[in-house]
Amino acid sequence: QVQVVEYGGGLVQAGGSLRLSCAASGGTPSIYAMGWFRQAPGKEREFVSFIIWSSGNTYYPDSVKGRFTISRDNAKNTMYLQMNNLKPEDTAVYYCAAARGWGLLTRTSRYDYWGQGTQVTVSS
Repeated sequence: QVQVVEYGGGLVQAGGSLRLSCAASGGTPSIYAMGWFRQAPGKEREFVSFIIWSSGNTYYPDSVKGRFTISRDNAKNTMYLQMNNLKPEDTAVYYCAAARGWGLLTRTSRYDYWGQGTQVTVSS
């Protein structure tokens, strides 16, 4: 059973930066990809980025492309999300997730394991 835990949320002013971390443990060889999602109050959970664990290939939606960078350290079983030029609309609870299978990695339903979430608040 894979467990994932997020770290690094907080409060930052608009234009600032934060780095989130996600540590995976237990059964990590079964992970095909890991992703970040976010959920603002009253909104659905939204895809932020994913990374293929073996190849390092990544994908971003237009809303964060050029501002956010996903990366991983295979030796540490840890994934990161570097967030630059943050905007108030980036305010949300950010979730880390792990998927065992491939395909449809922008969808929450693709992911098998989820973290508890970490709050990111961007003030204007």
